[in-house]
Amino acid sequence: MKEVYAVIMAGGGGTRLWPLSRRTQPKHLLPLLGAETLFYSTVDRLRGFLPPERILVVTTADQFDILRSQALSIPDKNFLLEPEPRGTAGVVGLAASVLAQHNPQAVMCVLPSDHYIGNPEAFLSALRTAVAVAEDGYLVTLGIPPTFPSTGYGYIQRAELLPGAFPQPVYRARRFVEKPDEVRARQMLDDGEHFWNSGIFVWRVDSILQEIKRQMPELYQVLEQIQGIWGTAEQTSILPEVWRLAPIQTIDYGVMEHAERIALVPASGLDWNDVGSWDSLFLVLEADEQGNLVRNVEFFSLDSYRTLVYANERKLIAAIGIEDLIVVDTGDALLLCRRGQSQQVRKVIEWLKQGERQEYL
Repeated sequence: MKEVYAVIMAGGGGTRLWPLSRRTQPKHLLPLLGAETLFYSTVDRLRGFLPPERILVVTTADQFDILRSQALSIPDKNFLLEPEPRGTAGVVGLAASVLAQHNPQAVMCVLPSDHYIGNPEAFLSALRTAVAVAEDGYLVTLGIPPTFPSTGYGYIQRAELLPGAFPQPVYRARRFVEKPDEVRARQMLDDGEHFWNSGIFVWRVDSILQEIKRQMPELYQVLEQIQGIWGTAEQTSILPEVWRLAPIQTIDYGVMEHAERIALVPASGLDWNDVGSWDSLFLVLEADEQGNLVRNVEFFSLDSYRTLVYANERKLIAAIGIEDLIVVDTGDALLLCRRGQSQQVRKVIEWLKQGERQEYL
């Protein structure tokens, strides 16, 4: 696999896991699910699939030191630093532009840094299939077979089987579906044609750059300028000025929803979760006999059930007669939330921004 690269997107904040996830300690740098951070786990599951010199990390300057400390085998030059976040379309475009200088036909696997994958072998198997499809010029996405009618994920509808001798069945993608209401989510679960959008993409560098040029010409113009200065003495001084001209957009909305050659690889058995909210921890961590998830605290429970209790420093928490709650204590902030409502944490972030309470963000 001489021309395959991984691009790890590691510049986000994971605000829906506030108050534990902050600007200075974003979600992918938290050991939420065990001893290792989500970023470290993302790098580690590529072991044996790609050598470290073919792993790129797109992040911001303020996260560079801590990310590098967790992935010492990745060369410093492979950390691509955004002057400021401009959305995942910019992340993909920046990485593609840098790789294009070496080989425009290289295949890049775009991976979020903050996902949980319980079965790395199944993940790598799906990734190998996606690489084979991408080599034919398709923009490939991994689709997760839904296990419940989630209203928190976007969906992808499959079309007909894609012809070709691939390691597993591959489909053309019919359309992307935004996060649905519960009725629509249940319909999509039942019809067997829809998959959760994993946010994991695989494509050739020239294929994605061509789609960016067609659909996001303003971003493409920025990328052309970056290609001209990347790796030169002018990069440090000119890049921030040029990067501000890039539109803020996701790769899903900016490119994928209207791309011409999209393929979907069903990724079964991954035990995948995007760890997008406090509620999602109930899907990936083992609860006690009362259904409680307890992390980093001494916990006394009396008639309390199906509750998450989390703190970032060791302390005693006692719960009496409570059910279906989320309790997160970070010392300077305390979140109390009914289970099923943790997606609303983003409204707390909006309130903090409006009140200029920067110390809590």
